[in-house]
Amino acid sequence: MTTPRIALVDPPYPEPMQQDFDRVMRGLPPLNIFRTVAHNPRVLSRMVAGGLLDKGSISLRERELVILRTCARCKAEYEWGVHVAAYGAKAQFTPEQVAATVLGDAASPLWSAEERLLIGLCDSLQGKQDIDDALWSELSAAYSEAQLIELLMLAGFYQMVSCVVNATRIEHQAGTPRFPTTN
Repeated sequence: MTTPRIALVDPPYPEPMQQDFDRVMRGLPPLNIFRTVAHNPRVLSRMVAGGLLDKGSISLRERELVILRTCARCKAEYEWGVHVAAYGAKAQFTPEQVAATVLGDAASPLWSAEERLLIGLCDSLQGKQDIDDALWSELSAAYSEAQLIELLMLAGFYQMVSCVVNATRIEHQAGTPRFPTTN
């Protein structure tokens, strides 16, 4: 177990900060990531405003697959676990699919053809910060330009979030799963 590098901001929170927490948490207590980023209220406000968890041009399942795979590839167990707990059931992932976001590859038969493309997108962006022409051609055949922009921004946003949670050593969120391990 690692020690967090930045302590969580404790309540009571200043009103503007509470408003940011309420906007993103919808009445639930703020997550550890938000209580950490809250040390810089301006950055917290921008982070909350810049999130991509609203209804966008891709489905919730596609969104969460990109988030889970990106966080897994970035070794951001904290953020991966938060998203599995909050959205895994809503995205209708099976336990095997959840595990495969960490341990599987883009060729896994657990995924549809489009989902395999999304895993390839995440793996390529994490490995090269780019997408080769062959994969781009396949993605372009399956997704509109608006969707491709959203997918790229989503993967990039969660690479940034992964860097923050890893570098600050944010404490594991209670009630969220840990990465699966191989036997």
